[in-house]
Amino acid sequence: MVDSTMAQVGRNLSEAMRILGDGQRELETGTERQRLSRTSIPGPLQGDGQDVSTILHLVHNLIHEEEEEEDKPSQHRMQNVGEQGHMALLGHSLAAYISVLDRERLRKLTTRIVSDTTLWLCRLFRYENGSAYFHEDDRDGLVKVCRLVINARYEEYASEGYAVLNCKQPIIYQSASCRPGLGQHICGQLGLPLSSLCTVPCNTIFGSQHQMDVALLDKLIKEDLEAGKLPLLLIANAGTPAAGHTDKLGRLKDLCDQYNMWLHVEGVNLATLALAQVTSPIMAATRSNSMTLTPGPWLGLPAVTAVTLYRHEDPALSLAAGLTSSQPVEKLRALPLWLSLQYLGYSGIVQKIKHATALSKQLLQKLKSLTFIKTSVEDELSSPVVLFRFSQEFTSASSGSSVEGCCAREKEVFNAFNRWLCEQLAHLVPASGVDVVDLEDEGTCVRFSPLLTAAVLGTQQNDVEGLVEKLTELVPVMNSTLCFRQDFKEETHQHSPSLRYIEKLSWPGLGAVRYEPHSEGMEENRRKQELEKINTELLKKLQDLDTDIIFSTGSEFGTEEGCICIGMVTEDVDVSELVDTIAALGRDIEESGRLLENMTEVVRKGILEAELQLQKANEEKLMEEGALRQLPLVGSVLNWFSPVQSSIQGRTFNLAAGSLDTTEVTYSTRAQEGRPFLQDTATSFSKRLPGQRLFQRSGAGSDSFSETSSYGAAEETTAPSSNTHCSTFPSALQEDSQTASGVISEKIQESSEQVHTQMEAAEVSEERQPEGQEVEQSGT
Repeated sequence: MVDSTMAQVGRNLSEAMRILGDGQRELETGTERQRLSRTSIPGPLQGDGQDVSTILHLVHNLIHEEEEEEDKPSQHRMQNVGEQGHMALLGHSLAAYISVLDRERLRKLTTRIVSDTTLWLCRLFRYENGSAYFHEDDRDGLVKVCRLVINARYEEYASEGYAVLNCKQPIIYQSASCRPGLGQHICGQLGLPLSSLCTVPCNTIFGSQHQMDVALLDKLIKEDLEAGKLPLLLIANAGTPAAGHTDKLGRLKDLCDQYNMWLHVEGVNLATLALAQVTSPIMAATRSNSMTLTPGPWLGLPAVTAVTLYRHEDPALSLAAGLTSSQPVEKLRALPLWLSLQYLGYSGIVQKIKHATALSKQLLQKLKSLTFIKTSVEDELSSPVVLFRFSQEFTSASSGSSVEGCCAREKEVFNAFNRWLCEQLAHLVPASGVDVVDLEDEGTCVRFSPLLTAAVLGTQQNDVEGLVEKLTELVPVMNSTLCFRQDFKEETHQHSPSLRYIEKLSWPGLGAVRYEPHSEGMEENRRKQELEKINTELLKKLQDLDTDIIFSTGSEFGTEEGCICIGMVTEDVDVSELVDTIAALGRDIEESGRLLENMTEVVRKGILEAELQLQKANEEKLMEEGALRQLPLVGSVLNWFSPVQSSIQGRTFNLAAGSLDTTEVTYSTRAQEGRPFLQDTATSFSKRLPGQRLFQRSGAGSDSFSETSSYGAAEETTAPSSNTHCSTFPSALQEDSQTASGVISEKIQESSEQVHTQMEAAEVSEERQPEGQEVEQSGT
């Protein structure tokens, strides 16, 4: 009969998982959304208590608050909590309940839990006659093991403390491929100087580039012994954190036995010890003095402790080192793992590990048939970690250019492309669990380690198929982009100095470019502002184009300010047309900006000149008509008997030309002669078929379009010019350019008409015109 309290714990856990697991739940009303969006703001504790459901809803809202604010689901990968995960979570709840039992019952129960879990793990991972230490931090087990070895090698350490270490400094050896910061953490926890840490380089000529150099380790140990130091412990890898390679554990164990050193092994490949067939390098780990296991990621168990299995005959030293505890509550750490192992059973545990290794073999087999993809696997038959990267050597581009081999500059470019590849694969196939690693020799690689992610994310064989499918789609895009990078650079140089190519090897795309406006005689601050303004507007225009190419600032890759980064392109892209469009748009923005900036100054100067000419005309009018005609009453009588035909001519202000002209032509022809506002730039536009995207070359690809002529004849300009420049625009850009020119022309004509009307009204009001004489006004 189940205890009622334990049953209530199970029901509360089920209710909590139901509420918290509903990540896609929509809030009922907008007022509730507004209220829940402020739950992250700390506030006072309420006087009356709240029920469990309200508190769980509060926790749910805190977890999904960012999703509710952004109105989109989170892109972060969440762990797939299955039934075995529920058992692990239940274990944490039961541990709190069991801790309230009386001391004797608690001691018996915790002893049974620890004994069972230790026995199961030792038999499961072939580590006979071992003891287990359960710890939250996966590095804590190694720290306690080091303290155990110090107590064992320094007999007076328990009484004298660190003073006994002065006679013989202890040395801890680790591989250069160990996870970063591990040795520093051990020295910091034990109070040892960093000089007690010796990093052994990996093989440089023979064997794997990620395996510890055994011969060099032997040499270093001898040198330390001659210097009066004490070789204490060696940290080896059964699956390096980055590449998943395994050290030569058999030879390392023999070397440790020779110099009386402790061998500790850790790594993801230790999980394969549970399989029926184990490779000899991994099997040698069972001879080690200790090893750290992380069953949580391997089996998909949330919040489960790591386990360090060790062999030592003196329980007193183990107690002094902290590997065992007399406190029963601390032994309850093993309870979630104890429940989960029983729920899965031996077959279930082996099946999960076997499934993960099968996924690695499946992906490795698929990658062998892909071109431009290189794999870096230690043992292709049984390696649970697969590394691959995009690589291209001596490949001819579709445009006729060639890409050189992987030298220093090309390696940085490939690293950027592989980093982009990993981001795309992780976004398109999130269940694959791929991530990016940086290796010293290979460079940036994409890592697939299902032992760490498959049980957590629920990775299946169809996810691997989807990963290969997306990889097949992305490789040709990266290949064509890499081939066109040099063409893009050359095309940009042809538009110098208006376009400047920005060398940015870390940008995963076609390249970066910056439009340079004419800045002769301009201050440096003003020049920078003008450059930033033009390139910002140019980027917006490019992003609005109907094309698959992505344009961005590239700020996340540390590119320079005020430049435009062009993303990946397909093999049918017309690089020449792309660069011409960027240059033409930038030139159009620059000319439009200059015209609008100069308009105010032109109008101001024109009005001042018009006022001076009107004042001069009034003085001439006074001289011609005489003083009597200026008197109100006398002037009317004289004009009645003797009308005077004024010889003063009107003035009209041409805003486009920035000049004052006479109105004689206007009155004689009854129409104002218009002047060309802007010289019509001779452009030729490519004729594009319906459905054809911008910057797509004619006849390229299976979906290409065939044209008889891609370029139209250039139109002649009305103004004389020494050089006639013809630029090619897409049809969509032609409409934008004509629309912008029309808007500017209308604004200039309206301003010109207003100035001209005011000047004509001023003159007509002062002149005495005979009745019936008609004056017509027309704007420029």
